[in-house]
Amino acid sequence: MRGVTDPKEAARRAAAAAAVERLEAGMTIGLGSGRAVWKVIEAIAERWPDGIPLRATVASSLTEEVARTAGIELVSLDDAHSVDVAIDGADEVDPDLGLIKGGGGALLREKLVVVSARRFIVVAETDKRVDRLGETRGVPVEVVRFGWHCTLERLLDAGVPAADLRAMDDDGSPFITDEGHVIVDCAVPPAGDVADYALALKAQTGVVEHGLFLGMADEVLLGAPDGSLVELVA
Repeated sequence: MRGVTDPKEAARRAAAAAAVERLEAGMTIGLGSGRAVWKVIEAIAERWPDGIPLRATVASSLTEEVARTAGIELVSLDDAHSVDVAIDGADEVDPDLGLIKGGGGALLREKLVVVSARRFIVVAETDKRVDRLGETRGVPVEVVRFGWHCTLERLLDAGVPAADLRAMDDDGSPFITDEGHVIVDCAVPPAGDVADYALALKAQTGVVEHGLFLGMADEVLLGAPDGSLVELVA
């Protein structure tokens, strides 16, 4: 970890390095979005400096740009047919390896990549561990732009404790996903089954997908500020 002074940078680097150790030449990998994933791309380029023997399908336009710059061959999810390993970050991780994802707004594409993969590895920092999902943030919910306010009201009527449209920066305009939708951030009830809550969110007309990734992670690699690693296996 020599030369790394930012604690979060050290944590991401530790998780990314461990994830890349699990990759093999010839694989088709899925890459989500966010700083932890971009650190994985950096680690891939460091492992194979003379040419990367992998191809990747990516979940966001930002990741696509980073991966292309690193020299990774890109393929669409449809053309990939199957993905050996999906690697993505997380905003929260509970003791059962349930996740909240979508802080960057790419949750729909991220989930599509994950469900297409044979194995899903999460890279994050140790401070993302929580006892119950929703402790530190709400659940991002991707909603069709048309009639989004009505969808938000239906979510509240269905028992969502609080919900707010995600704005872009300070100008108040809605954040728009790569698929042209908006994000509504929904609080998690302090009690009850989170899996039931996930079903209730998905059941509302106008909701495309939510950021609860339950029973999907095979392994979670959590980097610590000192560069050490915590490995959690489902």
